[in-house]
Amino acid sequence: MDDVETLRTRVEALEMGRAHQERAIEDLSEALAAQWKQLEALNRQVVRLVEQVQEAQASAGGGEVPDPPPPHY
Repeated sequence: MDDVETLRTRVEALEMGRAHQERAIEDLSEALAAQWKQLEALNRQVVRLVEQVQEAQASAGGGEVPDPPPPHY
């Protein structure tokens, strides 16, 4: 194998590696975007649930929210 052929082979290998890395980055970006959407939806759901619990406590006469347990529990 001459030098030109060796360089050509190395360049092709680098290009293939770069193509695989680009695809992996795209896949990770898509997964991150999907997880971000899910996280936002879950945060909205938690806010709604907290509001529902507070409304239920207020309507049941339990206006006082108990103190959370100490961290060692």
